[in-house]
Amino acid sequence: MDFIEDIRLVDGPAVWIAWAAGAAGLGYLLWWRMRKRASGPAAAVLGAAVLLAAALVAGVHWLLIYGLSVFPEELPWETLAWSVPAVAGLLLYFLRLGSIWGLRGIRRRRSSRPEPSQPRPQPRRRPVRPWRSTAVATGAFLGVLALSAVQTNVYFGLNHTVSDLTGTAVARIPSLDAGLERLAGAAPAVSLARWTAQGDLPEGVIRKAEIPGTTSGFHSREAYIYLPPAYQGSPRPALPVLVLFSGQPGSPADWLIGGALRSRLDRFASEHAGVTPVVVVVDPNGSPSGNTLCMDSRIAQADTFLAADVPAWINRTLDVDPDPRQWAAGGFSFGATCAMQMVTRHPDVYTAALAFSSEKEPALAKERDKTVQASFGGDTAAFDRQTPLQLMTEHHFDGNTIYFGAGERDPEFIGYMDQLSDAARKAGFTVEAHRIANAGHSWETASSGLPGGLDFLARRWGITP
Repeated sequence: MDFIEDIRLVDGPAVWIAWAAGAAGLGYLLWWRMRKRASGPAAAVLGAAVLLAAALVAGVHWLLIYGLSVFPEELPWETLAWSVPAVAGLLLYFLRLGSIWGLRGIRRRRSSRPEPSQPRPQPRRRPVRPWRSTAVATGAFLGVLALSAVQTNVYFGLNHTVSDLTGTAVARIPSLDAGLERLAGAAPAVSLARWTAQGDLPEGVIRKAEIPGTTSGFHSREAYIYLPPAYQGSPRPALPVLVLFSGQPGSPADWLIGGALRSRLDRFASEHAGVTPVVVVVDPNGSPSGNTLCMDSRIAQADTFLAADVPAWINRTLDVDPDPRQWAAGGFSFGATCAMQMVTRHPDVYTAALAFSSEKEPALAKERDKTVQASFGGDTAAFDRQTPLQLMTEHHFDGNTIYFGAGERDPEFIGYMDQLSDAARKAGFTVEAHRIANAGHSWETASSGLPGGLDFLARRWGITP
C-alpha cells in the first residue's frame, strides 16, 4: 500500500482528477436543472448559486473572525474563494434532492386517485428511482467538494502526500534512543571550529521525545528532533540549536510535512560537511486548537516552558553548544510570532530568530481587547510589556539577529514584516527581510524561506561549506 501513501496531493494526477471530478459534478447538477427547465438557463442557476454561496462564505467568515473569535486574523482570500464552489455545489445538491423526493411524492399522490370510468391513454413514464438518483447527485456534489478541498490544500501546502494527510509517515518516527542522547559524565563535545568529519557520515535522523514542563507545569505534545550527520560522528561536535514552532491551529508535525524540514536540512548538511543545527520542533500550545500566546498568563505558563524547560531539556539530553549565541528560535505564522517573543523577551536564551509570516503581536482574536481580557483580565499594560514591538522600543539588542520572510501574495503579513523589521533595526538587531516568491500565507513561505534562513544563521554560527 506504499504507493497509495506516496500519491501527491498538491500536483500531478490527483489535482487533475479533482478538477475533472469537480467540473463533472457541477456540470451534472446544472445539466439536470436545465433539462428539467426548473429554474431558467443553467448560467442563471449557476450565477444565483455562486452569489448566494459567496454571501454565505462571507457571513460565516465574519462570524468566525469577529463573532466567535475562532481565528485572530482573516483567512486568505484564496481559501475563501475555493470555499464558494463547495457551498454552491451544496445548494444545487439540496435542490436536486428536493426535486427527487418531491417528485416521488407527487407521483405517489397521483397514483392513489380513483381511476376514471373512461381512462384516457397515458404516456409512458420512466420509473422514478430516487435512491439511484440520490446516489448520483451525492457523487456529483462530492466531486465539487473534492475540488475545493484539494485546491485549499494546494494553497496552504501542508499535506503533500496521502501519508501526510493520514499521518502515517509521522507516526512511524521512532522515539529518541539512548544512543543519541548525551552521555552522563562524558567529555564535552568538540567545538565546531575544531571538529572535522572522520570518514563517511550517516544520514541525518528524525526522532521524537516528550519534553516535561518541570518548571512551568505545562503539558506539551511530542517534540520532533533533527540530528544531522555530524551529530552521529565520533567525536560529536557541539552543534548550534534551532528551536522551531508551528502555526496555530496546527502541530509540531506540520514542520515535517508542510515545512519539508528534513529535506531542507539534509540538503544543507550535504553542502556543509554534514553539519546543521540540531533542530527541535516544540509545541507551545498543548492541543491542535489551543493558543497560549507563548506567554505566561491566565491561559498557561507557556513562556516559562519555552524559555526555561525546553532549553534545560535540550542541554541535559543532547550534545549541543550551550552558548546562547549559538541558539535561535524560529517559526511560521503563530510560530513566527512566538519566535519574535522569545528573541525579544529572552535574549539571554535565544539570540537569533527566523520569523516567517509573523503576526504583529500575539492574538486570540481580531479585536485586541478580547485577547487582553482573556490573557490578563483586561490589564493592557501587562500585555503590552510582553509584546515584541513594545520590548524593541524599551531595550537594545546589539549583536542579535532576525531573518524575516513573508509570501509576496500575503499583503497583510508583508505589512507586519515591514513594521517588525523596521522596529528591529532601530533596536539594534541585524536584520534581513525577504518576500518569498509565488507564496501566500502558506507553508510554502516557510518551506521556501528556510534555506535562506539557514544560510543567514550559518554565517552567524561559523558553519562553512
